[in-house]
Amino acid sequence: MLFPYTGKYRKILSAYKFGKNLALGKFFADKVLELINENPELENISVVPVPPRAGKIKKIGWDQVEYLVRQIEKNGNGKIKICRCLKRRKSKVQKKLSRTERLRNLKGRIYHYGDIPKTAVVIDDIITTGSTLEVCSSILKEGGAKKVYGLCLFYD
Repeated sequence: MLFPYTGKYRKILSAYKFGKNLALGKFFADKVLELINENPELENISVVPVPPRAGKIKKIGWDQVEYLVRQIEKNGNGKIKICRCLKRRKSKVQKKLSRTERLRNLKGRIYHYGDIPKTAVVIDDIITTGSTLEVCSSILKEGGAKKVYGLCLFYD
C-alpha cells in the first residue's frame, strides 16, 4: 500500500479514478515500479490486475487498474510481465458492502483462465476490507501460483 485514503490523497484517487486524470496513472505506475525494483523478492514476478466488474469498461469507457497496469508494462522496460489471467462475472458494486458481504458477493464471480504465474503481485487501486485481494489470491493459488503478493495504491 502506497498512500492513505484520506485528505489530499482521497482527492488524488478521485481525480484519477473518476476524473480520468491519466497523468496520475503514469505517476502511480512509476511508484509501483520503484517499489517492485526496490524489493528483490519481487524479481521475476507477474503483475495481475484485479479484473473490473463485468460491463464496467463498456459503460464508462475505461478501468483505472487496467490503465495503471498498461503504464507499468510500458515503463517497466520489459522486466515486468503482466498476466491478465483473472476475469470477473457480473456482481454488485462493493463500495457499500461489509467485508462478509463483499466476500459473498465475489464468491464464484472471479475466476482464472489461461496460464497462472508461479509468483504474482495482484494489483488494485484501493484496499478497504481486503476481500478482493483475498479472493483473487485464493483463485491464483488454486490455479497453481506458489506466491501471491498484494499491492494497492491506497489503503482505507
